[in-house]
This record gives sequence, structure tokens and C-alpha cells, in this order.
Amino acid sequence: MPAGTAASPERAPVGVDPTRASIARVYDAFLNGKDNYEIDREVLRGVQQKAPEAQDLATENRGFLIRACRFLASQTGITQYLDLGSGLPTAENTHQVVQRLVPESTVVYVDNDPVVLAHGRALLEENDRTHLISADIFHPHEVLEHAEVRTNLDFSQPMALLQAGTLHHHVGDPAEPARIMREYVDALAPGSYVAISHFLDPENEHSPIARKMEDVFVHSPMGSGTFRTHKELLELFGDLELVEPGLTRCADWWPDGPRIRPLNQVQHCIAGAVGRKR
Repeated sequence: MPAGTAASPERAPVGVDPTRASIARVYDAFLNGKDNYEIDREVLRGVQQKAPEAQDLATENRGFLIRACRFLASQTGITQYLDLGSGLPTAENTHQVVQRLVPESTVVYVDNDPVVLAHGRALLEENDRTHLISADIFHPHEVLEHAEVRTNLDFSQPMALLQAGTLHHHVGDPAEPARIMREYVDALAPGSYVAISHFLDPENEHSPIARKMEDVFVHSPMGSGTFRTHKELLELFGDLELVEPGLTRCADWWPDGPRIRPLNQVQHCIAGAVGRKR
């Protein structure tokens, strides 16, 4: 099936409504995937009208996740990962990155989107160290007490918790994402790591484009996509000790090589960091 071409509604997995935008499917559209519908591509086109380079929100987020996973697998000794809001399978998923470096690593993905669950479980059928559960990542107790999470992850030992491009989709009290993260971090053993990427209002000449994109996201069929300031994003990490270079634009978090082209306006509007629990 050509990239960007959706399956017909009649072939949609059980529980999937192709007339309502899905965060996972919109992200898939941003990455030029094939598991999305017209309603999802409508969100992409709306953001592109304000920022033609909008797809770089997704590519920078994915690049940060891959590099963070490489760091965690190669430098920290971590062998267990809890990936919250995993999204649709694409190239270089968390388990592929970490298990290539440390084959005995265990990865538990968490999502509650029916499309993600249908595609993800099919992908993982032959991988006994990778699991996918259905739960709401914005309800930490539901995730942390899930039987499959407790069976496959040892909370007495350090692990990596990933929130890549997820918390900006929380709708409601602006203070709630920081509280959600405190609950997750409290459950982790000392020596654990937390990686977060999030839409950024850089509070400079790029702020207007950040707020324009936010307005489109929030008022689109998807209904979410908050851009927070650097100070607001730091609150998500609480007392974690940030790994160098700290909280920075995703493009600047241990890039793979020298930069020979300047960043575009969208690349200034997503940030990430990795923190360690003492």
C-alpha cells in the first residue's frame, strides 16, 4: 500500500473509528506512514498550513527517542524499559534499538489505541522479550499495577521509563502532567532513567509559530497538542538529575554528526531530556 494511503473503513481493526482522528495515527501521518485515515491527514495538513515543516515535529521526536535508547542501552546498564504511549510500529522502535545493543533487554509498550494494539501485537508475536499492554498512560496506577507490567519488569531494579511525544497530548489541568510524572518516578528504583520529549514554546522569535501550531492541534479533530516553555518542561523532571546536555531542543540532544544546515523554525519547537533518579 502506498505511503499515506489509508485502509478502507471496512477493513479498519475492531474498535477503530476512521471518522475520528487518533493521536497515534496522526503521528503516523506525520512520519509518512500508511496506517492513517483522511481525518488524520487533515490534522497534518492543518498544521502544515501554519508551518510547512510541521512533519519535523515527528521526525525530531523519533530521532531523540532513538538516540536516547542507544544511550540507555550502551551506557547505563539498563535492561528493562517501560515505553509509555508507544504509538504505531515504525522503523527503529524502542525494542529494536535496545535489543540490537543488549539482546536480553525487556521492553513493555503501553498504549490504548485500538490500531496500535492490533498492529503492535502482530509485530511482537515472535519476540518473547517485548510486550504490549492496553492501558491509559495518563493513569499511572493503571499502568504500574497492570499484571503484565509487574510480571515482566522488576521494580526493585533500575529501569528506563520513556514518555516520547506523549505528555503534550494530556488534556485538562496544566499541572497534571507533572503530577503524573511524579507518580511514575516515585515507583522507580534509584538508578532508573526517564526520557521525555515534548512540544516546546522556545520563548523567542519562534514562539509565534509554536503557538500557531498549538492552536491548530488543539482545535483539530485530534484536540490536543500543548506547547510548554523550557521552565514548564523542567517541572516534568522533578528532582531527576539531567544527563548532559540537559533539557534542550531534540535536534541538539547528542546529534549523530555535525550540523551543516541551520534548523528550521519547527525544529526549534520540540525539546527533550533524559534524567536519572538518584
